[in-house]
Amino acid sequence: MSLAERWLLPDGVKEVLPPRAQKVETARRRLLDLYDTWGYELVMTPLIEHLDSLLVGVGRDLELDTFKVTDQLTGRMLGIRADITQQVARIDANHLSNQGPVRFCYCSTILHTLPANPLASRNPLQVGAELFGHSGVASDVEIISLMVETLNAMQVNQDLSLDLGHVGIYRGLMGEAALSADQEAEYFELLQRKDLPEITRFLAGSGLPESVKTHLTILPTLHGGREVLNKARTCFADVEMIKDALDYLDAVADQISRRYPQLDLYFDLSELRGYNYHTGVVFAAYVPAFGQAVAKGGRYDEVGRDFGRARPATGFSADLKTLVELSALEDKPARKVVRVPAVEDSAALDAVAKLRAQGERVVPMLDETVVEDAQQFTHQLVQQDGTWVLESL
Repeated sequence: MSLAERWLLPDGVKEVLPPRAQKVETARRRLLDLYDTWGYELVMTPLIEHLDSLLVGVGRDLELDTFKVTDQLTGRMLGIRADITQQVARIDANHLSNQGPVRFCYCSTILHTLPANPLASRNPLQVGAELFGHSGVASDVEIISLMVETLNAMQVNQDLSLDLGHVGIYRGLMGEAALSADQEAEYFELLQRKDLPEITRFLAGSGLPESVKTHLTILPTLHGGREVLNKARTCFADVEMIKDALDYLDAVADQISRRYPQLDLYFDLSELRGYNYHTGVVFAAYVPAFGQAVAKGGRYDEVGRDFGRARPATGFSADLKTLVELSALEDKPARKVVRVPAVEDSAALDAVAKLRAQGERVVPMLDETVVEDAQQFTHQLVQQDGTWVLESL
């Protein structure tokens, strides 16, 4: 390996340098303080766990995203977390005895074997919140609202839109269609691409009843404004499970619209992001400045079943580093950056302590002959007539 190659990071792995690192840290504190005011308790999960714990149950969807290593102490396989939700489910199932709703929040680095999308890093700083123990509209609305408030707090809200869906619609159609495993896999793949010509070709040779073909042809076209829900009610009037899912979406949309009348709601009834993971409503937030969702989440009931305590749950997450890149927040107010001589004079040390207590940055000059390029000094502490005073530069 050449010298030039040694300092290169792996593809998709990003580091954060000054001054952006300080902006990310300020944002982290801002959001965790926000979640605290909503009653969400902070958890700090381990970077690495036994692989079977990370990938049990719904965590199996993360297998391809998870780096795997061998534990040198036990020989067991370990995984580096690719998502924090599964870890929070384990905490709710095994470390707490609450019977009612429990709220958690977190902000930690995760690691992906591959980027989630062309714009994503492989080491995002995942920030998010999870609500366990409630299965109704109210908890989904609370989580969606907290996601919107997250973007508002970060000022990532210019022309913000919210994409809503419900996996129960697709599951209802699959229950009606009774496709073979191979047929469902092919239709699912075509549906994610919204490849209407190929869907038509597939259905023409499927041997399915005409009513089922009609339903499966219509599904990928059901995206747009609130009128989509009414159209779906007409098209799927005879499928009860779909009616329940549409009613649920309607109730969520009503409450979100009342809370955030300026928010643009978009419905995509064939949105199956995390299909094997989610059990109900799914949602994602978009802004025109970014080609992917800036935050996303959904309902994943029974997530703790494989940990011995099945509980309904809903939550959202985002990459904090992406939010900082998109944020319109102004930098922190300018503060003094003071250089001081490296002396042991007690009066000088007292003056330095006072300045730092006021929030100013104070840097000792370890070598008076070398200018510290990393600092942009605005003041210096100098001794005048036996007194240490602050002098502008």
